[in-house]
Amino acid sequence: MVSDRRVDYLEELEQELDTRGLVARVVRTRSGPAFLRVVNPEAASLAEDVTCAPAPESHDHYYWWSWGERMHRVDDPGGAAVKLAHVLQPLRRELRGETGGTAARDPGAQGLGPHLPGPAPTEWPSGHS
Repeated sequence: MVSDRRVDYLEELEQELDTRGLVARVVRTRSGPAFLRVVNPEAASLAEDVTCAPAPESHDHYYWWSWGERMHRVDDPGGAAVKLAHVLQPLRRELRGETGGTAARDPGAQGLGPHLPGPAPTEWPSGHS
């Protein structure tokens, strides 16, 4: 049965994620396909539901993000686990300066640059509403 094969792939990913400190459980529903619920226990709001299905252009199975984008091939659950661990990692905070202790984003976290210290703008530049 095809669904059993997909569940097997999800269970392999579940094991990989468990070794990385993420909580992952296969969820079987009555009305839809099984999926893997993944939660970062250090920041429970960071969660993802992963499905498993063949790609439209082939019969090869892949893991899929909840928004419908292909994540990773099923023959490498370790690689998929690395991607999930990265996405579910909370942003790191660091203190800047000696007087204000301004919290800033880690420049390396998810490709975001640092927050620049300073006062917030009091009005929009001309041409913006």
